[in-house]
Order: sequence, then structure tokens, then C-alpha cells
Amino acid sequence: MRQQKRYLGVLLAIALGTGLMIVILTMGDEVKSNLNKDLDLLGGATIIKVFFDEGGADRMDRPEYFREGSSEAVAALPGVNATTLVHMAGGYATNDKHDTEVILFGVDENYWKVNGLGQKAGELFGREAMEKRLRVVVLGEELALRIFGRLDVVGEWVSINRVLYLVVGLLDAGSVADRGKWGYTPLSTMMDFWPNVEPRRMYVRCDTWDDVVPVAERVLQEIRSRQKANHLKVEVAGEAIKHIKRIVWWVELFVYFSIAATLVLGGFGIWNGMMTAVKSRTREIGLKKAMGAEDIDIMKQFMAEAVALSFIAGVLGVGLGYGGVELATWLLKSSAPRELLYLYSLMSIVFTVLLGLGAGFFPALRASRMEVVSAIRYE
Repeated sequence: MRQQKRYLGVLLAIALGTGLMIVILTMGDEVKSNLNKDLDLLGGATIIKVFFDEGGADRMDRPEYFREGSSEAVAALPGVNATTLVHMAGGYATNDKHDTEVILFGVDENYWKVNGLGQKAGELFGREAMEKRLRVVVLGEELALRIFGRLDVVGEWVSINRVLYLVVGLLDAGSVADRGKWGYTPLSTMMDFWPNVEPRRMYVRCDTWDDVVPVAERVLQEIRSRQKANHLKVEVAGEAIKHIKRIVWWVELFVYFSIAATLVLGGFGIWNGMMTAVKSRTREIGLKKAMGAEDIDIMKQFMAEAVALSFIAGVLGVGLGYGGVELATWLLKSSAPRELLYLYSLMSIVFTVLLGLGAGFFPALRASRMEVVSAIRYE
């Protein structure tokens, strides 16, 4: 307590490093999970494209398509977040006696989740539209402007290939501008009103980029066990995943190196402070030895002081870590894994105590080995 100014910086350094370590270890998986949700940032790296190659005009056999149950079987694989079936077709939208060329996608209710899409107006149709085969459509902004000449189109009716569709939403295209040029209708509805509609494309979204390669290897096996799968192709964004992993690895290395450097500097601060304390209290040590104190008693005294410093710093670090975790959960709009928070808090306390033991050992050993006469005569 008498040397509080000397040790204040040391305590804060260890507390900061400990707090950061708790936040990183506790929220690491949650941060990674949220990062994987941002497909625009990742460039769709967590999406696997599975499709039947239709080939050229010289192909004799008819292209296959995904049978009932194949998508559900792939969705049940470990590491798969969601799957969606897609069919694309071209047509014309008629409004105010003029025709507009339209590219229309037949999609199921999972399409928005798989591609990380949202709406700018209205809503995106869901399972009910698929089950009831509703004639509804979601338009991209550019397509809405070409058809209607305006963007306030939710609730309007549009004729596409002589079938009336109710516009229920306006798509937020995100960073992929082409999505604004397209329209989206339930796949079941497209199969009712469009000829030769058979889903030949499946998008598989994985939980994390680490799951992409293992899932891709199992997709072919899973589909082939359920249906004919000639000319089935699987595409993954291999280079994008490598690039992302490389960036994340360097970021993690920098963060952990910064934490380690902070803790090492804190430990060095304890060592330096204890060496200074031993030197300034040399006569006190000599007097205690003259009164009968053993070497082990002197060593215990200085070791206890070093451990007390590191323990206090650890407690402060746990407080900072708890506050950091609460802030991170608020920013990520998620819940903190409490069991991990408690585990890493306990581990941090143990670590800081060991740090104090290590940093205080040599100064305590030096104090315990002082000669009585020399110590008492020290000026």
C-alpha cells in the first residue's frame, strides 16, 4: 500500500491484458459466428453451390434435378446452416401496355437466409407462400424501376408471362448489384405456371468457413445415396476461404501477441518493482534476520507481496473482462456463454497468480540470501 504509485501502472497493465484475454477467449466463437453471417463481407465464401451440369445441345440424356428429400438430407449434415433450391427462368413483365424483359428466380423460403438477404420495403415471402403456392413476387430495385418507373411498388400487381403476381417486397441487394435486376417468386408457384421447371441448383450455407470443405465432400455422397446424380457438380470458393483464413490468422496473431506482450510487461513490472523493494528494504531485511527470521521467512514475505499484486491485478482484469464481454454481447446482439466466462475468469486468476510467483521468485530469493551484517550496514 505504501508503494501504490509504483505499482499502479503494473496493476493496470496486467488487468488490461487479463481482461482482453477473457473477452477474446469467451467471445471468440461468437464473433466468428457473426462474421460468418456477413456473406457480403466474406464474398459468399461459406456458400457451396451444388448443381446438375446441363451440358451442351449434343447431350443425349436429359439433365437430372433435385428430387424430394435431397435438400432436407443435405440440410441435416453437420456444419450445414441451411439449404435452398433455385430455378432461374426468363420471361416478360407486362405493365401499362409495355413489356419488360425479366429474369425470375424460383426460390424456397430459405433463399434469403442462405444468401444473407433482407428487404428494403414490404416483406420476403416464407414457408406459407411455398406451401400455398401463392402468386407473389419480390422485386429488385432496378427491375421495379424498369417495370413501374418507381420504387413504391409493394401491393401492386404485375403480369409476368401472363400470370398476375402480387408484389410483396423490394429486395435489399446488398453489395451484389445484379440482384437488383431480378425478381423472386416461390419455387412451387413457378413449377405450377412455368413449363419444364425443375430445380437443378442448390445453395448450401455452412455454419463457418471451416465447415465448407468437409460439407462439400459429403454432399455428393448424400445426394447419390438418394437419387441419380449424373453430372452433379459441387463448387466452393476455395481461394476466398484461404484469403479469409489468412487475414483472420494474422489478426488473431496480432491480438494474442498484444495480450502476451502486455502480460509479459506486467510481469516484468512486478519483477522490477520487487527488486526495487528488496533494495530499498535491505536494512529491514537484515534487522529481521538478526532478530531470528529464517531465509524461508524472508522469501515467503516477498513472494506473498508479489502474489498479492498479481492477484489484485487479476481481480481487476476479471472485472474488465466481464464488462468487455457484456459490451461485446450488446454490440453483437447475442448472449454470452456464461460457463465459458466463468471458466476463463477462474483460469485468468490462476494465471496471474502464477505470473506473480514467477516474477517475484528471483527478488524474493535474493532477499532471503542477504548477509545479516552487510544488510544492516547498508546505506
